[in-house]
Amino acid sequence: MTGAVPPLPMSRLLIWRHGRTEWNATGRFQGQLDPPLDEEGRRQAARSARHLAAAVGPAEDPVVVSSDLCRAVQTATELTDLLGVPLREDPRLREVGMGSWEGLTRAEVAERYPEQYTDWIAGRPIRGRGGEDPATVPARALAALGDLPDTPVAVVVTHGGTAARLMERLLGLGPEHRRVFGPLANSAWSELALQSGRWRLLRHNVAPHQPVCPGAEGPAAVRPLEAGGSPEEGVPPGSEDADAVL
Repeated sequence: MTGAVPPLPMSRLLIWRHGRTEWNATGRFQGQLDPPLDEEGRRQAARSARHLAAAVGPAEDPVVVSSDLCRAVQTATELTDLLGVPLREDPRLREVGMGSWEGLTRAEVAERYPEQYTDWIAGRPIRGRGGEDPATVPARALAALGDLPDTPVAVVVTHGGTAARLMERLLGLGPEHRRVFGPLANSAWSELALQSGRWRLLRHNVAPHQPVCPGAEGPAAVRPLEAGGSPEEGVPPGSEDADAVL
C-alpha cells in the first residue's frame, strides 16, 4: 500500500514525456545519461507543444517544470516559447538511474546481463544492476512538484520511467500494480486532476496523431498512441524504444 499523497500546489497536471532521441530509436538505454533530441524528436516536441498549449487553456500563470536533462529541456522549451512563461528545471525529475545498463542497447544488456534482462522482460525487480531503486523515484518527483508555486495547472516534462512511477504514486497504486498503464510514447502526455481530494487520471498517452489526410490539424487529430517498451516494464512487440516503460 502507498501512503497519502502530500498536498500539491496545483489541481491539474499534464505529465509530458520528452521527444525522441537517436538512442530511443535504436533501443539504447538512456537513464540519466544525456543524449539530445534527434530531428524527429524535435518535430514531435513542436507538434505536441501546439496541442498542449491549447490543452492548458486560459489558466493564469501556468507553470512548466522540466527535468534538467537536455532531451526534456529541449522538449519543454517548445511549449514555454508558445506560452511565454519561464521554464523551471529540476534534477529531481530526471529519469530513473539504471546503473550498468545506461548507454547499452537491449541486445548488449541481454548478452552481458542475461539474468537481469530476463527479469526485466518478466516484470520482476532487477537485482545487481546498480543505479536507482525505482521505488524511490516518486518521492523525489513529488518533492519537485511540491516546491512549485501555486498554479491551476502545471506541465511536468520528464521521462518514461519517472512519469510512470509518479502517476502510480498520485493514483495510490502500489508495486503490485506495476504496468497497469501502457508506457508513454515519445512526446506523449497524460492528464490528471485533483477531484474530491484524490487524483484522477483523465487522459493517458495522448499526442498529435499523424493525419491521414494532408493538412488535418486541430483536436480531432489528437489520438492515444501505441508506445514502446523499456526497463522495469517489458517490451511490447515491435518496439525499439528502450526507455519508455521504466
